[in-house]
Formats: sequence, structure tokens, C-alpha cells
Amino acid sequence: MTAPAETFTRQPWHELPPVLAALIRSRAEGIVAAMTRAIRDEVPAYRRSLDSALGRDLTESIRRAVLQFAELIEHPDSAQDHHLDHFRHLGRIEFLNGRTTDALQAAFRVGARVGSRRYAEFVQEASLPPGTVLTLHEAVLIHINALSNESVKGFLAAQLRSEGEVKRARRALVERLLEPPRGKERAPLGPLAERARWAVPDAVAAVVVRSAGPFSVPGADGELLSLGRGSDLVLIVPEPETGRLLDRVRDAARGRVAVVGPAVPPHETWLSLQCARLALDRRAELPAEPADGAFLRVDDELAELHLLRGAPIGQLLGRRVLGVFADLPHGRAARLAETLDALLMSWGRTAPEVAHALGIHPQTARKRLRQLEALFGDRLGDPRFRFEALLALRTHALRATTAG
Repeated sequence: MTAPAETFTRQPWHELPPVLAALIRSRAEGIVAAMTRAIRDEVPAYRRSLDSALGRDLTESIRRAVLQFAELIEHPDSAQDHHLDHFRHLGRIEFLNGRTTDALQAAFRVGARVGSRRYAEFVQEASLPPGTVLTLHEAVLIHINALSNESVKGFLAAQLRSEGEVKRARRALVERLLEPPRGKERAPLGPLAERARWAVPDAVAAVVVRSAGPFSVPGADGELLSLGRGSDLVLIVPEPETGRLLDRVRDAARGRVAVVGPAVPPHETWLSLQCARLALDRRAELPAEPADGAFLRVDDELAELHLLRGAPIGQLLGRRVLGVFADLPHGRAARLAETLDALLMSWGRTAPEVAHALGIHPQTARKRLRQLEALFGDRLGDPRFRFEALLALRTHALRATTAG
């Protein structure tokens, strides 16, 4: 609470004659009407009908200010907290209704001007000393400045509270978007996104910036969602296909390692993040990969990421499908695995095709193909076996690259 002794007990209140308070009280409704007209004429934000909530709030606050001014003339040292609470509340209402402190302070200035003029007329009417007008004007300025300050305090407090609520809602929204489904139906995103002041787009992409530290994307804070995960920063970029926001993120991430996950519907944001993290982890394990300064997209390596995600299952599949290679010498097993891969990737499954793919003589290719037929027999023509064998070979190759 602002103590009345600090706000309203300046010398002017003690120098004003009580007769002014009586005149102000008797003419209060006329003063209120004149102030209201002037404020509505000069401040566009307050031109709503007087029958509206805004009109009623405006009239009530003006009336309270006028009567408080009279009260201070009569009792300069009286407690004023109940009035100050009202004007702080007025500031909160102004914020919640989308108005600004500029409009609020302009209304106070207009009201003070009209009040000073009417109060000066009362000085003449009561035949008070002319010097009373100067004291009166000073009192009006002190009064209106105090009320204006309290209203701005209320406005800023409401603004800070709202911003805090938006931040909490945005964090909850990010956590919701990045959480994989758990088999239960989830509430729609709309209400949470509205509280977070985030327009739900048709598609998003998760971007992981490794070891981000302080990081910001100028001009994009309202559109981007972000959340720290360990030393990494996760960004959720709306409509990544347009490239507009991604270009800004790329510029902000210059000199860092960042990976962009694939574009997905918002409810699959967690999947885009999963792909981006897998790609980052994979690159960290590659000996030839630069340590920093890379901005990469994973759209063209989803198959590899899928296989890496299920690598233990891929190993099991490999033992079951390609286990016949285990009893062969290492070199021979590697050559036959290479030949099997070329065979599975060929259209006609002929020796010349395999030879061309491997860069070997057709006769060498025929010899290896006969060895494969001896190992696998009719399974080489089975579509299921061919699919499983190709998966096993790809998983083995990815693991070998990573391990190398």
C-alpha cells in the first residue's frame, strides 16, 4: 500500500479552504459530466457508449477522483488506501481490455485540465483570494499524478502477471508437443495454444541446437516455441516448408551444430524431435564429422534413422537371416554380403548387373551368386526373405559406419 503521508500530504492540501470541498461536492455530477465529455472527445480509446462497461468504469472513476479531491481538501491527512486500490484496479482493467498506459494517462491529463478550470471558477464564486488558484492548480497536479501513477502500477502488474501466465502456458504447450503419445486420448491443443498465444500451424519441425547457451532468434519469439533439454535447445518452428523462419533460425545458429527434423503435423512434433536427436547423435559418433558449424536437415535419411532406432532388433534380424555367413572366413563373408546386397538392389538379378554394381568381372559375380544359392537356396526368390535380408544388410552397414 502507498502510505497517504507519502502521496497526498504535500503543503497545498493544508492551504485550501474547506468551502471549496463543499462547492465541489455540490457540483460533483456536473464536473463528472464535463470531464467525461472531454475525455471521450479527446481520447479515442474511451469513445464507447456510457452504457457500456467501459463507459460505466470511466464515469465511476471520474466521480471517485472528484469526490476524493474534495475529501483531501477537508481532511488532508486522512487515509487514502481505498481510493488508491480502486485506481490500481482500474489499471488492471485497462490492461485486460487491451488499452494502453498512453490512453490512460491522456485521460488523466484531460480530466485534470477540466477539473482545474472548474475549480478555479469556484474560487471566484466564493470570493476567495486570487492566490488560492495557484495552490489549487498545484493540488490538482499532485492529485492527478498520484492517481495516474497508481493506475500505471496496476496496469504493469497485470501485464507482468499476464506475461508470466503466457510463459507458463507456452512451456506447457512445448512439453505437450514434445511428449510421445502414451496410448490414451489427448485433449485438443487449441485451448492450451490460445493461452500460450500461439497460432496452431498446419505443420511444424523440431530443431535441436546442440550446446546452445544463450540463444535468440530476432523478431521470431512469438512464433517460435522453445525449451531447454540438458545443454541443448529445442525449437518448434511453424510451417518449416516456407523457409522464412528456418532462415532466421539458421542465421541465429551460425557457428553451432543444429539439426532440423522433418515437417510433421503439430501432434507429431515429438517424432520430428526424435529424428533430429538421432541425426545429431549419429553425427557425433562419425569420426569425420566436423565438431561445429553445421545446420542440417534429416529428410533424406529417415530410412537410416529408422534402422538405427531399431538397431538391436536389426542385429537380431541379421543373425537370423544372415547367420549362414557366421561360419565363413571374414573376408569371404564380407564379399558374399556385398554381393547379396547388390543382388537384392538389382532389377533383373543377373550376373552382369551385379558385376557392374560391384565393379568386378561378370565371371566373378557368377561364382559368388552360385555360392549365395548354395547358402540360401530358394529363399533368394522369396520376397519376405529379400526384404528382411536387405534390412539386415543396411542395419549392419550403418552400425559399421558408426563404429568406425
